[in-house]
Amino acid sequence: MSEATLTQDSATIKSDAPKAVLHTGGRASFMSNVMTIAQREFGSFLNSPAAYILVSVSLIMLGVYFFLYKGGIWQVDQASMSRLLSVMPYALCIAIPLYTMRSLAEEKRMGTLEMLITLPVKDSEVILGKYLAALGMVCLQLVLLVVYPLVMFGVFKLGMFDWGSFWAGMFGLLLLSAAGVAIGLLASSATDSQMLAFFITGGALGFLHLIGGTVEMWRNNKLAWVGNAISYLSFETQFEPFARGVIDSRGVVYFLSIAVICVFVAFRNLESRKWS
Repeated sequence: MSEATLTQDSATIKSDAPKAVLHTGGRASFMSNVMTIAQREFGSFLNSPAAYILVSVSLIMLGVYFFLYKGGIWQVDQASMSRLLSVMPYALCIAIPLYTMRSLAEEKRMGTLEMLITLPVKDSEVILGKYLAALGMVCLQLVLLVVYPLVMFGVFKLGMFDWGSFWAGMFGLLLLSAAGVAIGLLASSATDSQMLAFFITGGALGFLHLIGGTVEMWRNNKLAWVGNAISYLSFETQFEPFARGVIDSRGVVYFLSIAVICVFVAFRNLESRKWS
């Protein structure tokens, strides 16, 4: 038996199977297949100029906002990254859909999804592999944010920097990204249009974040329970403690629950295609 490879780009998937999938005497392990799909998908992102453009543009825009907009950090006059952490959820509402919109939608449109799920891999392995690849790209952008405090407070010594609060905020962004990517994967599994998947994901993330601004309005009347419910569902409310440097277990449970539920529903959507 000859070894085969699975290679995906924006237009097609070769009909060969992943090297980690086919072995004499049986199929590879679950995690081996998941990581093979994730690596191939992640590689397809890195082979696309659009990914580098997105990362570069986002870093430039965040830098302009952090250093220049309304006086930037110099106006704040303290060694803090709270200004940058506060705007990152809004940036992720745009970045995450760009990475997830093609995960399943484009393959369904091109007819390559059927080819993929007929290979000796499980639907759950396909979903998890694509989820980890998209999350990996978002995490790559988050890691690059560490350059700002390293240069400002490590190289140029602009002040005493609280790394503990910063890492708590970054952990919150990671959790928010995990939930957001799962929502994007779910949207991509529900349609064969990349643009529709993009707008559904961006709209859902924007809505879940912006509803946090309505909490106080509801709490100031007899429908206080509505405000409490919105507060729990709001990305902004759940992320706020992390932005202040506090790791809130409620936020951890909330974001992970969203991620697990959405990935499971995306798996069910993919699995249902076999019976349609």
